[in-house]
Amino acid sequence: MIDWLDEVLPPVFPATSKALTEPNGLLAAGGQVSPLWADSAYRKGIFPWNDPSEARLWWSPAPRAVITPESFHLPRTVRKLLRRETLNISTNMAFDAVIQACAQPRDYESGTWISDEIIDCYSRLQRAGRAFSVECWSSDGDLCGGFYGLTIGSAVFGESMFSRRSNASKLAFATAAPVLFNAGVRLIDCQMKTDHLGQFGLIELDRTAFESALRDATGHTLQLTLPGWLS
Repeated sequence: MIDWLDEVLPPVFPATSKALTEPNGLLAAGGQVSPLWADSAYRKGIFPWNDPSEARLWWSPAPRAVITPESFHLPRTVRKLLRRETLNISTNMAFDAVIQACAQPRDYESGTWISDEIIDCYSRLQRAGRAFSVECWSSDGDLCGGFYGLTIGSAVFGESMFSRRSNASKLAFATAAPVLFNAGVRLIDCQMKTDHLGQFGLIELDRTAFESALRDATGHTLQLTLPGWLS
């Protein structure tokens, strides 16, 4: 049994220790997705994820997949791709286009979890300087990949990626991650382990270790300013 959150009340989430083990991390249902709710949730290691046609669900899985400045590395194959590909990487130049592209169903999926409510929330956060996008452009100026995320203090929460060209989102992340860490980011929350991000030094933390690292990162003031062009 999970708690139902009243969307007309301020956001108050159950203790993350109450999250189910099956499915891993399911914590609560209901509530709403707004900048206030998102800020409250992410500070506790909680995030929304559900089919838009179903009830809002909130998750806090364990173990938690993260990348830190100490664990991050660029595989040799990715370094070769960066030297070979004629792609340009930018930040915050096409946030709306990136989140809309991320919302499109994948070839292997019939739907998407990124609803109009999610798009509106993160677009508002981006305008407030709390969310960002990274774009990958072809030499012809076409948007061919990228990702978007949320920042709180020195923590970055990666949300979704897309690629219209092989390796585009991989190269966007490979270019942006060192910039984020050099700017003072202490933690990139990847939520769940994937092969796509695993090659960049992703590690898994148990709930206690993750929440300790999260409190440290979100409690650290960082004015994250990203340059327009990264490459």
